[in-house]
Amino acid sequence: MTNEKPIIECVPNFSEGRDMRVIKLITDEIESVKGVKLLDVDPGAATNRTVVTFVGTPEAVVEAAFRGAKKASEVIDMRQHRGTHPRMGATDVLPLIPVSGITLDECAMLARKLAQRLANEAGIPCYCYEASAFTPERKNLAVCRAGEYEALADKLTIAGKQPDFIPLDADLEELQAAHTSRLLSRHGSSDNGLSPLTIRILRAGCTAVGARDFLIAVNYNLNTTSTRRASAIAYDVREKGRPIREGNPIAGDIIRDAEGNVLMQPGTLKSTKAIGWYIDEYGIAQVSMNITNIDVTPLHVAFDEVCRCAQNRGLRVTGTEIVGLVPKKTLIDAGKYFLEKQQRSTGIPEEDILKIAVKSMGLDDLKPFNPREKVIEFLMEDAKGGESEARPSRLLPMSIKNFAHETSRESIAPGGGAVAAYMGTLAAALGTMVANLSAHQAGWDERWEEFSQWASMGQDMISTLLGLVEEDTEAFFRVKATYGMPKKTDQEKEARMEAIQAAMLYATEVPLRTMRTSMQAFVICRAMAKEGIPACVNDAGVGALAARAAVIGAGLSVKVNAAQLRDRDKAQELTRQADALIKQANEHEREVMEIVESSL
Repeated sequence: MTNEKPIIECVPNFSEGRDMRVIKLITDEIESVKGVKLLDVDPGAATNRTVVTFVGTPEAVVEAAFRGAKKASEVIDMRQHRGTHPRMGATDVLPLIPVSGITLDECAMLARKLAQRLANEAGIPCYCYEASAFTPERKNLAVCRAGEYEALADKLTIAGKQPDFIPLDADLEELQAAHTSRLLSRHGSSDNGLSPLTIRILRAGCTAVGARDFLIAVNYNLNTTSTRRASAIAYDVREKGRPIREGNPIAGDIIRDAEGNVLMQPGTLKSTKAIGWYIDEYGIAQVSMNITNIDVTPLHVAFDEVCRCAQNRGLRVTGTEIVGLVPKKTLIDAGKYFLEKQQRSTGIPEEDILKIAVKSMGLDDLKPFNPREKVIEFLMEDAKGGESEARPSRLLPMSIKNFAHETSRESIAPGGGAVAAYMGTLAAALGTMVANLSAHQAGWDERWEEFSQWASMGQDMISTLLGLVEEDTEAFFRVKATYGMPKKTDQEKEARMEAIQAAMLYATEVPLRTMRTSMQAFVICRAMAKEGIPACVNDAGVGALAARAAVIGAGLSVKVNAAQLRDRDKAQELTRQADALIKQANEHEREVMEIVESSL
């Protein structure tokens, strides 16, 4: 697992696409779970099916998936369902998809536990498919869904067809008789005499619970109206490729093997499916692609390959259209890829990298592209923005003017700890600035990668320290909240004191982290003072001065908060660590300033 916060996506398909009241009951259950963001609800009348998309932390998403599937089994009766799409249950499929900070294998384990819980607690028989499948053949959804709902009796009673999880205490003979009699009866049979669990299973049908990789749906815009030429490019790149023909590669006879199977010439991109089509709305042809594993074939690799194959056929890719949502990493990786091709530093702010990705792949070719509307993590952040905060406002969105004014007010937060963290941020930013300028310095082209690595290191420091600006103030408000706890009884007094001590320890540890991270800024400032372009040596010096101020300032917060701790051994240890860091900061600042002064 990575250091990113784990986020997963869930895309359940519910067997109701006409009654919006029923759909709303299901989505209300999903949204009742804190930490989940409902992104999309797409009902289809002809299919009588609704595709729902939501994201969140793994625990929240799994809980929301359970609640949504349970509610669907209560408000959808599969015995009455008719639609054009294959289906076998009120919740037909329930895939978990890793977005960031979690692996596919981990999602598969979550899916299996979810399937078992649905069977035992909600009375819903479940298959496990894709990455969560217990057998190779059940990786294929079509195998699990064979016969659809009408084969429910066979699914539950015939060995080899049974779901992976069947509700405990299910009376399979009663289920088989009831299901068969209903299928044979024109008007359906009565529920009289059936057990509640049998009725629940008859209503719910079966659900396929699985885990799969994130799928990106993307269309590449071409400067042609020819569907045939767009299809030719699709055949060039898609993993399946094209049939091998005798003689003429287009009109020749298809070659088959001894068993009659068509022999295929594989395409150049693994984990992709693609077709060519014409879009009336835009008046152009497109290569429409599904990337089924973005780790195997990242978006930017697919883009470059489609461009290459289009150029070989005298065509150009004019832009890219992303259908649905993408993980932020997809665009960040793309932006860095194109920066590296230009031999430019990748250690620039995230929003700048995103702009490079948008422009490089023409994501705004057909219509404006707003990452905040297309990137899953941004949608999650916006969702959190609507929740109540510990304080009425946050610091990071402020201008430097407003931050200064907020600090100057009679409220004691933000205070010295937050300002120290911001000083550390500025120290890292100055070192990063010198690295980026050096990476683009004329005559230093052979060193761009060296300075890019320094700049990327600096951006990591900036990100961490900006978080500590906010966290230091939040730590203060956490302490303040504990003093407002009730203290009438001895039990309340004890609980209050424990909470105060826990909050005070946290408020001591946060500035200590600020000290440690700010110490890292000396490394980049020293390197840039020695190796960076001479004209910016003073900037590296100012960065070192800011880093020293950050370390000493945060150290003062450590000491004043540690003094309030009852655990004196812990307090002395934290203070000792702070003093050691302050001593090191003074030495590092002196070393950097000697380098700077000798260069002036």
